[in-house]
Formats: sequence, C-alpha cells, structure tokens
Amino acid sequence: MKKGDLIIEAGVARDRAYAPYSKFKVGAAVFTKDGKVFHGANIENASYGLSMCAERNALYHAMMNGYKKDDFVGLAVIGDTKKPVSPCGACRQVISELFPRDGVILLANLKGDVVERSVDSLLPEAFDKQDL
Repeated sequence: MKKGDLIIEAGVARDRAYAPYSKFKVGAAVFTKDGKVFHGANIENASYGLSMCAERNALYHAMMNGYKKDDFVGLAVIGDTKKPVSPCGACRQVISELFPRDGVILLANLKGDVVERSVDSLLPEAFDKQDL
C-alpha cells in the first residue's frame, strides 16, 4: 500500500470518531504484511479517563483479529491540526511495544502535511519488558 493510501485510510477511520466533548477527531490505520488495513478512531467518554485514542484502537483492533507486532508494516494517524498530529504519551508507549521498530509511522493533518517517524523517534528510551 502506498503511504498516501494509508493516510486516506486513517481519514476514513477519523470519520468514525466519537468526540462530542473535545470535538478533536483523530483517525488511525494499521497496514499488515498480508495487505489488511485495520482502522481506529478516538472514542471519548464523559469521564475523560475512559476515552480511547485512535492509535491504540487501531492496534488493538488488529491484534483482536489475530495479528501480532511482526505482522505490521505501516501506521498512519491523522487529525485536524496545524502541523501533523502527534500521538499522546500513552499511545507512544503502546506503539513502542506493539509496533515493529522498522515499521513506517506516518503522522498527518487534513492540510496534507505528513511526517514519517520511527518507533524510537516517538519514544526514545521507552519503558519495556527488560525494565520489569
């Protein structure tokens, strides 16, 4: 899948966001080695702590369908931001554990700005299983 197509898929996911409180809709799409795409969108709750981000929803969606870290090749995230959207700290931690180090991470906005990141650039010195 082309990078632009993965960003479009993240936009499809963004359209499914439930953000009645913040009005800040985010979409994410995970692309697998066998060509599948899994969508995720942020889903808010009146009790903000119970809300879930798009990035985690997309990764968890793929995992619930039997996919593992080594099956993922691309992750795109999109939001209506001035510069390309950036994952929150919780999502960075989850990405560092569930997404492969050599996978492509695309951060985008609705204006067409895109940056490519690696897992290590999103969360250097991440807490992982060796720290337990």
